Amino acid sequence: MTIIENDYLKVAISPKGAQLSSLFNKATQTEHMWQADENIWPWHAPNLFPIVGGLVNNELHVDAQTYHLPRHGFARQSEFEVAEAKEKHAVFQLAATEETQAVYPYQFALQVLYDLIDNALRVTYKVINLDNKAIYFSVGGHPAFNIPFGKNDSYEDYYLEFEVNENLETHLLNKDGYFSGETHPVALNGKSLFLTRHLFDADALVFKNIQSKMVTIKSTKHENTLSIEYPHFKHLGIWAKPGADFVCIEPWLGYADAAGASTDISNKPAIQKLDKGHVFEASYFISI
Repeated sequence: MTIIENDYLKVAISPKGAQLSSLFNKATQTEHMWQADENIWPWHAPNLFPIVGGLVNNELHVDAQTYHLPRHGFARQSEFEVAEAKEKHAVFQLAATEETQAVYPYQFALQVLYDLIDNALRVTYKVINLDNKAIYFSVGGHPAFNIPFGKNDSYEDYYLEFEVNENLETHLLNKDGYFSGETHPVALNGKSLFLTRHLFDADALVFKNIQSKMVTIKSTKHENTLSIEYPHFKHLGIWAKPGADFVCIEPWLGYADAAGASTDISNKPAIQKLDKGHVFEASYFISI
């Protein structure tokens, strides 16, 4: 486990999946990351690459060849190299191997960078194209935050405040995790979405076209907040396992397949293209 810290936060990152495992608020003595209860949901904050969501039949099509890739890709299950570790900064790297090429036929390096900047943690995804042609990918975060923050309030005391007024429509997922083609309006109270135990009964809320670039977790019982700012990400997922004491705020570049639709990766909706010799970067921030 790699630890970085400053006067505000103490952060722990696991080399498996380069996964943020602890975000400890020193002022309030609060652990903000879900602690991966194996009996409920065994993750903290998986990093999603080279796909986000599920592929129809778990099949990835590249240049008329078919590969098999599980939901959210292989990065979250992979062992990353700790490329750099300093007091307030850490870099984790995953390079292409024979195993990755068997399911994703590109030469690449994926880096996940963690930087503490005062009361914020910046998480940066860096993809380096080491191939002799363009590569295609999706990338995203899936951090789960403890709700409630403390023992004296309840899950229903919390709400998500969007940066701007939104007319939100969630894109519905079927039982297999693919988009059904249907949408459903999500009613807000002003800019606020109150958390309930049944909000995610039909799976995640998926916003393909969201205007807000920041969502803040707030409580009606106190002034402590946690914000997720995602200036480089176009799509957002919000999810919790029904009944569990967390909420995931998930900035994405990419999303699941539509039911019955399977296409070459180069034509996949919301896919990222990175030309030969180029480097991609996108960051999101968690602040207290």
